[in-house]
Amino acid sequence: MHIPPVLAPTLLAAIPSAGLAVQVARRCAEGAPPPPLPIAAGVVAAFAWAALAIQPIPILIVSLGLGWSLVCLAAIDVACLRLPDILTLPLIGAGLGLAALLPGRPVLDHVAGAAAGWGALAALALIYRRWRGVDGVGLGDAKLLAAAGAWLGWRPLPSVVLIACAAAFVWVGFQAVRRGRAALGDPLAFGAPLCLATWIVWLHGPLSI
Repeated sequence: MHIPPVLAPTLLAAIPSAGLAVQVARRCAEGAPPPPLPIAAGVVAAFAWAALAIQPIPILIVSLGLGWSLVCLAAIDVACLRLPDILTLPLIGAGLGLAALLPGRPVLDHVAGAAAGWGALAALALIYRRWRGVDGVGLGDAKLLAAAGAWLGWRPLPSVVLIACAAAFVWVGFQAVRRGRAALGDPLAFGAPLCLATWIVWLHGPLSI
């Protein structure tokens, strides 16, 4: 396997970035701080993954910012079932700004992606609340999927949702095996699999059918 020369400096950059991610996640989690080791490991893994998958240095740099944000959001969501606007909204803006700057990325596709991501989950949240009388899908998830659409465009969004649902299904199944049927009643931090799915599609493209 070819080891890209950017891997070593990328891993060095991951060390202070991991420390910053731990601090940001702790502040945003509001009384339910996530453990620091998984956050640090997630940042290092995301940085290494990006360095191995991406060749152009400018794209690698923006990818590291995306990966860092997704790790923070996933950790916060797992800790307290919350996706703070202070991270999701700038991520939407960054994705749209990147689409405007990079050649070959139609800005309208990314604007449509952000709108479709928000609209799909916001509509699902409204339907669920009217049907069950309680919140089942958070608007933070809608903002996160809007960020995915801003970065990826509207066409890859079905792949993001499909991968996220598959990851969530595996996680729920694992918890059910480990803890029994009681685990099936626990609330699901769907933002974490959404973050993973967004990262996979950003690095490797949408699923091919």
